[in-house]
Amino acid sequence: MLTIGIAGGTGSGKTTVVNDILKQLDSNSVNVLTQDNYYHYNPELSFDERVKLNYDHPRSIDFELLIEHIKRLKAGLPIDEPIYSFITHSRTGDFTLIQPRGILIVEGILVLAHPELRKEFDVKVFVNADSDERLIRRIRRDTQERGRDLEEVIQRYQTTLKPMHEEFIQPSMAYADIIIPTMKKNTVATDVLGSVIKNTLKQHSN
Repeated sequence: MLTIGIAGGTGSGKTTVVNDILKQLDSNSVNVLTQDNYYHYNPELSFDERVKLNYDHPRSIDFELLIEHIKRLKAGLPIDEPIYSFITHSRTGDFTLIQPRGILIVEGILVLAHPELRKEFDVKVFVNADSDERLIRRIRRDTQERGRDLEEVIQRYQTTLKPMHEEFIQPSMAYADIIIPTMKKNTVATDVLGSVIKNTLKQHSN
């Protein structure tokens, strides 16, 4: 199994890059795990307490479970990926059954910031974008898709998102094999990444 880690700040365009890669590959041979589904389960906390948690710090992620699931898939075993709700700030209790496939993509803001998780990746990618552009995308996504109000999004950006990006996320770019700038539609970079994936798959099969 070929494993690919795709990191980058919030709103950097990771999902777009993943979708561009899927267009170049046989989607039936690819699984995508998102770090967002691996936030720690905090049933003992009230909704108001969960709202106040720092979701941009590495300790908010259940890396142990994520790594366990990657290793299971590599071993040819299925997993039950948890489903997370950004409305309730909690796992829903439902799961997605994932069967092993030839390619595994793991995407999320912190997937290159964890040393043990990095070891699981054959190819490491960082999607880089201007901070103003990322903020605009974050505001648009959180207000339209996640039920946040503008004041809450901006306050969270100033107090947690921006400091955590500077402390943990941006420095993890140093571990990337490929850096994709997304200030504009970057077909060259995604085409190169697609070629790298195909060539690495050939090497694995040989």
